[in-house]
Amino acid sequence: MVLMTIDHASAALNPGRLVTDSPFMHTPGAALPVEQFMTRWISHLCAPTFVFLAGAALALSVERRVAAGDSARSIDRAIVARGLLLVLLEVTWMSLAFMPGGVLLQVLYALGAAMILMAPLRRLSARTLAILGALLIGFGEALAGLALHLSGGEPGLAAALLLTGGFFGPLIVAYPVIPWLAIMMLGWAWGATLVRRRPQPRRLALVGVAALAGFFALRGLNGYGNMLLLREDLSPVQWLHVSKYPPSLTFTLLELGLMALLLALFARLRERGDAWAALSILGTLGSTALFYYLLHVHLLEVSALVLGKPGLGATYLGAGLTLAVLYPLCVVYRRYKAAHPNGWTRYI
Repeated sequence: MVLMTIDHASAALNPGRLVTDSPFMHTPGAALPVEQFMTRWISHLCAPTFVFLAGAALALSVERRVAAGDSARSIDRAIVARGLLLVLLEVTWMSLAFMPGGVLLQVLYALGAAMILMAPLRRLSARTLAILGALLIGFGEALAGLALHLSGGEPGLAAALLLTGGFFGPLIVAYPVIPWLAIMMLGWAWGATLVRRRPQPRRLALVGVAALAGFFALRGLNGYGNMLLLREDLSPVQWLHVSKYPPSLTFTLLELGLMALLLALFARLRERGDAWAALSILGTLGSTALFYYLLHVHLLEVSALVLGKPGLGATYLGAGLTLAVLYPLCVVYRRYKAAHPNGWTRYI
């Protein structure tokens, strides 16, 4: 949530913001200033983590509802309703902030659409979902290439919504569903293991190391798996300059690998209660993620109307102030949500 705020503060306040994390938005040989690149790059961790943890949380939620005796139909209805709400919020409230006068389909669209698809897919075993998710991630570039080939090089709306993303006048599809659904499947499979046992820091760390090894191998080979956004030299920036739109295999391995290492760290800190207490602020933001998300971009955009775009320094100051303003509201909302577990807060 903190890294996401920095990126969105950069979008609102930083005229030099660098968005070249796509083969469609980068010109080979173009400069990648380190300070601008890293300000953008640190936010890459956000979306894969959101989607993976959404899948894990969905698995745990469904397990609780099954144990409580809820019917399969009522569970499906709740999942689909939440997914539709996320898509609706993306099309209306969030697009109003990100792209006034148009529709920008980003992470809420991917989360919502993937959640809707998980309503029937949850009948599959956790192992099957993990294998299917891994295959979709591994062959994502081939599927996207096939979709582009069949459409003559320019994706149609269906291909863009599902696989490639694309631009359609006032509509921009930034997050195609299938690559992000694959990550949600992996998250569901992990969540299913949490039903039986607590997170295993060592196992998470090993998974993280394996994913990062896969990233370095594919980025080193500089061919398939990079979604045509190839490494131009051996500099650290070029190693990290991977495709998010659509997500390449290297992007997914890198970010999920880092996420697994961080989850291992947090799981270990949680085992040491004294250290975990210092992370309570992050815990509050994480438990009120959608509430915070729905407010922070609008606050930043209002700030930009007053301040203009002062520059990169204002990005970090603006992010810090946004967190300071919204954190107390998140604390209040968290308490309200805990006191009203069956109210409207189930969906936000």
